[in-house]
Amino acid sequence: MIELVQVSRTDGVATVTLNRPDKLNALNKAMWQGVDAAFRALGRDEDVRCVVLTSAGGKAFSPGADIAEFGTERADVAQATAYGGLMHGAMGAIGMCPHPTLAVIHGICVGGGLELAAMCDLRICGASSRFGVPINRIGVVMAYPEMEALIGLVGRAAALEILFEGRVFGADEALQKGLVNRVVADDQVAAEGQAAARRIADGAPLVNRWHKKFARRLGEGMPLSPQEQAEGFAAFGTEDFREGVRAFLAKEKPRFRGR
Repeated sequence: MIELVQVSRTDGVATVTLNRPDKLNALNKAMWQGVDAAFRALGRDEDVRCVVLTSAGGKAFSPGADIAEFGTERADVAQATAYGGLMHGAMGAIGMCPHPTLAVIHGICVGGGLELAAMCDLRICGASSRFGVPINRIGVVMAYPEMEALIGLVGRAAALEILFEGRVFGADEALQKGLVNRVVADDQVAAEGQAAARRIADGAPLVNRWHKKFARRLGEGMPLSPQEQAEGFAAFGTEDFREGVRAFLAKEKPRFRGR
């Protein structure tokens, strides 16, 4: 049986690959479960310094849900509610992963595919990539967790534009809207994704995790406690701080250990 979600690791960079290229990586139940399991496991692995979410085949990140499943897995409110729990579990696993996450996007990234990519910290796509959430064409609602992520990226007005119009639009518009961080030539997507992941992984891992934690906390809009304020200086007590200063003064590449 083909493994629909594959996980590989190279020098601190873990790659989670949607692996259903014969269906352009359309998301079925097993894939949502696989993404959930993969990110939860990687989140517990302190040797991981960056997680890349990408797809197999080079033609599409994902066109979204496998509509063929609707008749058997999402045919009524009860089934849809249960299925939504799987989706939100996978999205939550990405969003709460303590390590930096990067979506590397080839081709179309629509519907549920866009929802997965939106949960990552960063997104890089190719010039011919296309985006959208045309779910009002099939009478499906974007539930609260998915909409929260979309609004967090592009704001309320742009999110509603995407949902109301149901257009599928290009990479330049996605960049302008804030859906992606970077657009590169199609034949450079994989290389740029690898290079970005390497730059992230070469940084002090504790610092990257703190920055992600702080950004999430600031998004809550609540006053910070004295303990939280103090955490902004905890890095000065780490081995990685001492190594970073030593390497800088010696003009060497630092060897961070996450301690």
